[in-house]
Amino acid sequence: MPSVPLSVVIITFNEEANIARCLEAVRGVANEVVVVDSFSTDQTVAICQAMGARVVQHAFEGYVQQKNFATAQALHPHVLQLDADEVLTAALRQSLLQAKASWQGAGYTLARLTNYCGHWVRHGGWYPDRKLRLYDRRLGQWQGQLLHERYELTPGQPAPLPLAGDLLHYSYPTIESHVQQLNRFTTIGAQELAGKGRSAAWWYLALKPVGKFWHLYLLRGAWQDGFAGLCIAALSAWGVFLKYAKLRALTKNLSA
Repeated sequence: MPSVPLSVVIITFNEEANIARCLEAVRGVANEVVVVDSFSTDQTVAICQAMGARVVQHAFEGYVQQKNFATAQALHPHVLQLDADEVLTAALRQSLLQAKASWQGAGYTLARLTNYCGHWVRHGGWYPDRKLRLYDRRLGQWQGQLLHERYELTPGQPAPLPLAGDLLHYSYPTIESHVQQLNRFTTIGAQELAGKGRSAAWWYLALKPVGKFWHLYLLRGAWQDGFAGLCIAALSAWGVFLKYAKLRALTKNLSA
């Protein structure tokens, strides 16, 4: 099979701090780069255009919808989907070039390595955090609820193959950014649970956060990442409390 052309697709909103690093890393790998931007108010669009990306503006309706829309904008059926805060390592670039040269199956998974306040996190269930990000768009689609979107292959397709090399994820530059993300995501998570008819008993708020902390910190080994691991376990537990507290408040409001 001849080498396949590859479209890199990225969704953005106010990503001027990250997008240049992401785009620079795909040079020589991407045959085209498509950025679907949800009307950023910073310099994201200008940076993308200056670096040769094709920018499409599209209102954000949800992660699943936005990523399916972005995938559909690609000129080529073989797509690498990245987030703006992700960067290819040299080893992953080489694996992608090899996959392009001898494409097999329906897709490939990439191992994500997350940077937390300057520390690369390898424990607590955060690594390798494999995601199906390189795929033939004719053989699957993005699915999920309000959060936790994922690319799923259509039934009958072979299992995705793992690629060597890491996808660097610069998701949490500060503890404050983690707290801000938790606040956003727990609101969405509570809305998602409420939409499914779920409710939160009082003991959820008391026990589930404690269970989350010890699961991450001890059972999954987050303690091995030192201060970063402690912050991740503690804030993840706080996130569980927030999600169920917001769910309880939301369902009480809905039933009033």
